[in-house]
Amino acid sequence: MIVLLLYRTIPDTLLPWAVKFATRMLARSLNMPEPLMHSTGDFVLAQVLAFEHSVGKSLRPFRLARIIRAVWRGLR
Repeated sequence: MIVLLLYRTIPDTLLPWAVKFATRMLARSLNMPEPLMHSTGDFVLAQVLAFEHSVGKSLRPFRLARIIRAVWRGLR
């Protein structure tokens, strides 16, 4: 809710500038050029999505909790 209120109060010209500034500062802190940072970010996003679709489906919280409970009961 606070984010929505903040978004409405920030002028339209300030938000793109802040995003670009944050991107530049992140690229500087990682000591890499901005285009490389963008492409690296795209690569990391693709890897995370691939992981979520392959392994992440089997690691659902409820299913995992059920498996852990079953193992715990078997140990007693």
